Amino acid sequence: MNVGVAHSEVNPNTRVMNSRGMWLTYALGVGMLHIVLLSIPFFSVPVAWTLTNVIHNLGMYVFLHAVKGTPFETPDQGKARLLTHWEQLDYGVQFTSSRKFFTISPIILYFLASFYTKYDPTHFVLNTTSLLTVLIPKLPQLHGVRIFGINKY
Repeated sequence: MNVGVAHSEVNPNTRVMNSRGMWLTYALGVGMLHIVLLSIPFFSVPVAWTLTNVIHNLGMYVFLHAVKGTPFETPDQGKARLLTHWEQLDYGVQFTSSRKFFTISPIILYFLASFYTKYDPTHFVLNTTSLLTVLIPKLPQLHGVRIFGINKY
C-alpha cells in the first residue's frame, strides 16, 4: 500500500507516452523547435532542418536511452532504477503503438531533413549519424544490453 501516492500505476513511466494528447504535443514541440530555428536570421533552411533533426535526436537519446530510473517512488524494489525510460515504456513489451511512434518519428524527421537539405553530403552524414544513434538503442535485441558496460549502474 502506497500512502500519499496519487497515481494508480506501479510505475507511471510505463504509460506516460500513451496518455491522451502526448503524441500531438510531441509533434507540436518538434514543429515549434523547427520554427524557432527558422526564425534565426543567419540560419539557412538546410541548416535549420539539420539542427532540428540533430537537436531532436539528441534530446530523444538523452531522455529515452541515457537517463535511468523514475522520478516517482515505485514499489518495484528498485527494478526501475536500473532501466532507461525506453526499457520501462509499456512494461518492456516490444512493438506497441507508442514504441512504434517513437521509432518512426525520427525516421520521418530524417527524411524531411534529407529532402530539404537536397542530400548535401555534409548534412546527410550528420543526419544519418544522428538517426542511427537513436534507432540502434531501440532495437529489441538491445533491450537491457549495456555495451562495454556504459550506463551499467
